[in-house]
Amino acid sequence: MEPDKSILLRPRFYKETSKTTETILQNYQQLKLEVQSDYSIKISGNHIWLYISPKNRKYFSPHLHLELEKSENGNTLVRGLFGPDQALWTMFMFFHFMVAGIFLIFGMIAYSNWTLKQPYQNDLMIMGLMVVVWILLYLIARSNRHNSVPQMHELEQLMDRGLD
Repeated sequence: MEPDKSILLRPRFYKETSKTTETILQNYQQLKLEVQSDYSIKISGNHIWLYISPKNRKYFSPHLHLELEKSENGNTLVRGLFGPDQALWTMFMFFHFMVAGIFLIFGMIAYSNWTLKQPYQNDLMIMGLMVVVWILLYLIARSNRHNSVPQMHELEQLMDRGLD
């Protein structure tokens, strides 16, 4: 998988394995003990989360969420989702909602001023600035994802160890 070539900020993938869900969960329980110094593995039901250990974690470090589903042919479908740290993702979403709110508010003010034949150029400038801020937020998120690609590959190798 090449996460750096994807436009998505949270790359997804699907994998099918011939092992049963129970076998995979047991593999990850054993792997959890083997790699506890370098990685953190959390298991809940058919969900597995793989994290980089706190000593190696950076602010842009990813985590990998795996969801195991039994398929009709007896195999197990593994759905994977790479994501940033939850606090970082929440902060970015907060910024996006703030920017969107400011954009909408100044859009309404600009429309009101236009209908009242008042000057509205400053409102349009602020709306343009919000578009620039949106683009900057996206570029920062892409940069963070680019920086996290080596750790994504580490987590992918760890995932393969648990699925083998």
